[in-house]
Amino acid sequence: MGKSEGDEKILSYNDVVLRKSDLDILNGPCYLNDRIIEFYFSYLCTCHPSEDILLSPPSIAFWIMNCPDTDGLNDFLQPLNLRVRNLVIFPVNDNNDVSKAEGGNHWSVLVFYREANVFVHHDSCKGVNNSSAKRLYRAVARFMGVTNSTSEPSYVECSESPQQVNGHDCGLYVTAISRSICRWYEQERKEAGGGDGFLWFSAVVKEVTPSSVADMRSEILGLIRSFMALKEYQPASK
Repeated sequence: MGKSEGDEKILSYNDVVLRKSDLDILNGPCYLNDRIIEFYFSYLCTCHPSEDILLSPPSIAFWIMNCPDTDGLNDFLQPLNLRVRNLVIFPVNDNNDVSKAEGGNHWSVLVFYREANVFVHHDSCKGVNNSSAKRLYRAVARFMGVTNSTSEPSYVECSESPQQVNGHDCGLYVTAISRSICRWYEQERKEAGGGDGFLWFSAVVKEVTPSSVADMRSEILGLIRSFMALKEYQPASK
């Protein structure tokens, strides 16, 4: 969704600029756009500040999938420091038209976990985005800098991924699943690893339900409004 007349800027949060149309999306049962997902990922970064974690903006994941210059992709990815990240979360969109901004019809999430040398794909619509997720995996796997294995990271399609109950909440599932995985990772760090062999799957199944996902819409809207209020009532600089 691009800028239109009257679609004024309402908030600048970190590097994300939100507009009035984004509030309209959150107020109604609508498909989430790139900006909302990028905003929430940026918010999660502030909740889980760690050099171990990277939550990729949708635009970065999209470009990795569709970059025509594979040799130049290495230079593009260097600022992301993928080789030192332990947990990387990519939103996946099925749009493959680089000339169409914010296109596509479905969101899912692809997660890299270094300690298991694996990419896990969570799709809330029975693997609809499987081909798109595999395209992203094939594009980025060689840049992860895995040193504890002689092979590239494996790819797993998670059969336990929570499933959406309508045709417009896929982006909310991306935000909810990503939040659950970040919480799981933080708990794993506190417990010095240990793990139960099932990665974060049981946490996601427990926490990401149709009702909790439905609440994400109002939660994200509330976050935006709270940050807008902070901006509005900040004392003017002298």
